[in-house]
Amino acid sequence: MENNFVPQDVLVMKFGGTSVGTVQSMKSTIQNIKRCKAERPNLVVVTSAISGATNALIKSATDAAAGNLTTAEKTTRELTARHHEMIDKLVNDPNQWLQLKMDINRMLTDFSNFCNAIKILGELSPRALDIVSSLGERMAIRVLAAGVSSAGVPAKAVEASELILTDDVFQSASPDMVRTAEKCKKHLYPLLEQGVVPIVTGFMGATEDGIITTLGRGGSDYSAAIIGVGLGATDVWIWTDVTGVMSADPRIIKDAHTIPYLTFSEISEMAFYGAKVLHPKSVKPCVDNDIRMRICNTFYPDKMGTILVKDSEARDIGKIKAVTSASGFKLVQVAGAGMDSGMAVSAKILSSLVDQGINVPMVIESSSEQAICFPVELKKIDKVKKTLTSVLEKEIQHEDIDLITVSDQVDILTVICSGLKSHPEVIAQTLNGMVEKKFDIKAMSFGPSDVSLNLIVNSADTNAALNTIHQLIHND
Repeated sequence: MENNFVPQDVLVMKFGGTSVGTVQSMKSTIQNIKRCKAERPNLVVVTSAISGATNALIKSATDAAAGNLTTAEKTTRELTARHHEMIDKLVNDPNQWLQLKMDINRMLTDFSNFCNAIKILGELSPRALDIVSSLGERMAIRVLAAGVSSAGVPAKAVEASELILTDDVFQSASPDMVRTAEKCKKHLYPLLEQGVVPIVTGFMGATEDGIITTLGRGGSDYSAAIIGVGLGATDVWIWTDVTGVMSADPRIIKDAHTIPYLTFSEISEMAFYGAKVLHPKSVKPCVDNDIRMRICNTFYPDKMGTILVKDSEARDIGKIKAVTSASGFKLVQVAGAGMDSGMAVSAKILSSLVDQGINVPMVIESSSEQAICFPVELKKIDKVKKTLTSVLEKEIQHEDIDLITVSDQVDILTVICSGLKSHPEVIAQTLNGMVEKKFDIKAMSFGPSDVSLNLIVNSADTNAALNTIHQLIHND
């Protein structure tokens, strides 16, 4: 007989690496799960690997491909010790304790053998790297599920390879949302009906053939959103080690504060231009499906954090909410009289960069259309110069293009403010503040969603400029 159970008011909670990285943080996470389960019975948990695990696993495999197994041996020892310590402190059932230690030992033995094979082959394919880099999450779900069960809440470890169906673009796979929803319902609805909390691996999925894929670094946020959509969830909460989204980087701005409400457009711009709290791809599935998102602190669970709302529910329109910075760029400028011949030269420049796999975060064109500039990551500067010199060879010979210049190192500052274009006084305040402090603004542009102003400045000025702009923030 078909089971027609459909859970209501589903809550998906994702915990980051720092939330499960130590015995104490794991205890905090378990208590948060226990408390939320009492209030929201239909609870699903997604977890990252314990902090540092994924980087260590990737470095081990990379070094193995170069003929060095020392890193893999060290990683195996350290991850065994860390996971075993958690099992000792969190799991009170002797049989489960023994089985869990055996599982961790087996998985890390397989990892060691895999690194040996990588060394013999002398190469590390994207497919192999996905297998290695997903191991941290696969171990974490087992420890967390056992810890939650020992705390009196039934829980079961579930690998997302059973839930999230993806293409075979290893390292950055895309989900089939329709079929993923079917698999989520099939595997998770029965657990929810039984009162069991599924503890699911973040970051990973699998192809039609069951081959492990990953969603890209930071993809556990994306996993939570995908599963939330698949289950028809009401809420997705992202638990991390900061209290929501901050108005600026608190390491730079001492009086940075939590922003209570942000729109999806605002958080997307912040994530794209430097804020590290939320994975950008996790926002769109939630906004498209009217799923509420909240970003909260594992260690201060009573604080609200930041709640994400629809663009139509924006608050404090015309008030600066945040300023972010993205570092590590140089500004490339192409100029010449021939640049004003329609969009042909600009299109040629940009398409050549796309063909070379070079993404630029913004493009600024002069009002006379005789110059175009764009920031480029430091590591890609030489490739960009070579590409442009080649593709614009004819224009340079005919003197349609006078020069291709590259600036000193610059950073991108992004001012977040809904309704920015209809509030020119905000733009004027920002620019006046920069001019008063004699900061050299190399270029500026507006974001397409009317919530951001981007300023390119010398890297040496970034911290001081951030402080200047942050002083303009409206903070009741």
